[in-house]
Amino acid sequence: GLLLAAFSASVCSLLAITVDRYLSLYNALTYHSERTLGFTCAMVLLLWLLCLGVGLLPLLGWNCLRDQSACSILRPVTKDNAAVLAVTFLLLFALMMQLYLQICKIAFRHAQQIAVQHQFIATAQATSTRKGLSTLSLILGTFALCWIPFAIYSLVADSSYPVVYTYSLALPATCNSLINPIIYAFRNPDIQKSLWLACCGCVPSTFSSRPRTSSDV
Repeated sequence: GLLLAAFSASVCSLLAITVDRYLSLYNALTYHSERTLGFTCAMVLLLWLLCLGVGLLPLLGWNCLRDQSACSILRPVTKDNAAVLAVTFLLLFALMMQLYLQICKIAFRHAQQIAVQHQFIATAQATSTRKGLSTLSLILGTFALCWIPFAIYSLVADSSYPVVYTYSLALPATCNSLINPIIYAFRNPDIQKSLWLACCGCVPSTFSSRPRTSSDV
């Protein structure tokens, strides 16, 4: 149950971040007035309650205690229920991919508008847009490499498969939540500023003089 809750929270948190990033670009004028601190805390609480509910499913009957042959690699979840979870994950991943594609389109359009308004040179605009696209591709690609093998393995394997295979595929999925903050820390200037302030109490001059672009979102 704890494993299901943790995995669900990891996937749903990334989905929530993706939706939030999309809305911040799609509704840029009203985003800050609508996404208040109270609203954000309520959404996080609702998300965790939902994930805890998923973690309770084995106690509510999603188990193979009465029929050991029906167990999946996620013991004691049955093979059918594990397949439902895996398919749900793949659908969520497809949704995130679609949202990221829309984010790239919006960010590219915003970069063009900023370039026209401020008369930036074309190379600066192209560099900013490429950085934004590379960051999104890196996050999405890392998520896919960590999670999709485990999801596909859950569809084809059962409890008779060696446990070492399950752990070897579940470990990257677990570490994905550790990798994402590292990616953000190296790619997002706001997080870099916070790290500089936390570590040495100062911010390098290169951050203060750097204009904010669509690639920072």
